[in-house]
Amino acid sequence: MADIGLDFWLTQWNWEPSILIGTVLIVGLYLYAVGPLRKKHHPGERINSGQVFSFLLGMFIMFLALVSPLDELGDSYLFSAHMVQHLCLTIVGPPLLLIGTPGWLVDPLLRKPVIFSIARALTFPAVAFFLFNFDFWLWHAPSLYNATLENQNIHILEHVTFIVFGVLNWWPIFSPSALLPRLSIGGQVLYLFLSGMPTVALGAGLTFFPPLYAPYLA
Repeated sequence: MADIGLDFWLTQWNWEPSILIGTVLIVGLYLYAVGPLRKKHHPGERINSGQVFSFLLGMFIMFLALVSPLDELGDSYLFSAHMVQHLCLTIVGPPLLLIGTPGWLVDPLLRKPVIFSIARALTFPAVAFFLFNFDFWLWHAPSLYNATLENQNIHILEHVTFIVFGVLNWWPIFSPSALLPRLSIGGQVLYLFLSGMPTVALGAGLTFFPPLYAPYLA
């Protein structure tokens, strides 16, 4: 493995336009929604600073995972760094986004019958569990994994699905809406226990089997 020194950490930043534009757009829409839009359409609702901090922290962590040298370190040198990036996009960022999203912001959308039906189906615990873990396992198939390193568009799609299915996976635990409520405490404990098992199994397999992916074969 090449020497990874200070120069690497100073120069290997990934300023991919889609990441910059996507982050600015999402943060901008969120701040507009909880600020001017709330005052105009939901004057009786409140947003506390903890929620705003949580949402912005989640966005910052995912942004940093995608643009910092961690991205190049994972793509070209260390599989463990790649997994840290993936965990930021699936385990750390999404729950922070949900914690930072007030119920009154999503409830108007969920009151539309078609949207509610789709959202209820996708956030049903068994469905959310399956979609998240299927997506995570699928992208770690050697052919797809290597494809993400060779094609930037596929790489972007991978990261988008990680975040989207990550939000669905965490909805039963951190749902901001009473229309699609959280599980009971007992249900949350069971869900968390079961949802972690496929990821742990994948991690164990990748740890103890010989390297499967092109950048780490040498």
